[in-house]
Amino acid sequence: MRPAPKKELKTDEEARSCDVCGRTILKGERTEPYLAPGGRRKTVCELCVARADHEGWIREAHGDIPTTRVRSSQRRSLGGRLRGMFGDRDGGEPVGDDVLPVNGDEPAALDDTPAFDAPARPEPAPPKPQRRRDARHIRAVPTTSGVKIERALELFNESEHPRTISGITRTLGPPFVHASPDAEAPSQVTIVVAWELSWYRYKVDLGDEHEPLALLEKGDEMGELEDELRDWNAAADDAGRLSADVGSAP
Repeated sequence: MRPAPKKELKTDEEARSCDVCGRTILKGERTEPYLAPGGRRKTVCELCVARADHEGWIREAHGDIPTTRVRSSQRRSLGGRLRGMFGDRDGGEPVGDDVLPVNGDEPAALDDTPAFDAPARPEPAPPKPQRRRDARHIRAVPTTSGVKIERALELFNESEHPRTISGITRTLGPPFVHASPDAEAPSQVTIVVAWELSWYRYKVDLGDEHEPLALLEKGDEMGELEDELRDWNAAADDAGRLSADVGSAP
């Protein structure tokens, strides 16, 4: 007696993949059938529907087979289109519109716009000489400590650094802020913005009109800072802008 043939286990449906991103379609995931140029059927996942529409594919439910998109250089001129319309109404061939073959594809219409000479390009201006650091303009420096700190915080808020502070604040919370004039350089103010796991130290030169603000250093732990730099006498808002005389207790 012959043994019964073994039955092969088959899945209900073969694994499919999206024809746009190539990702395997998950069980139960919805897909959209599309028709590509030439009538080729494509399977598109929900995440790639917008990309398929952008490529000119048509959903199969619409019943229209897309045609190959025509490049702007291949579009017929306005006069050619009008002549073609009147030629079709008369039942004859469209009145001749000069065309040239493009790479063996559809003919491209010649533009009716008359040619003209392009204006000559102006000669590029000679590069400006770089300003020497020694010749920079020196602005007036406040004399009192409080005014120095306020001016330094204003320059900080006008820079791109508040965006960095704001981004870190969304993750680590409000920072501790310190600002104090430099004892050895009367025109400079030190600003420290710190969290438990990160800190930034800036130098503001109130006498430098062109490059007053610079990031000196940064670290990973607040304990790395000197004691005098952890005298928190300012604060930061959600936008990363600093203000004095508010105080941010540790």
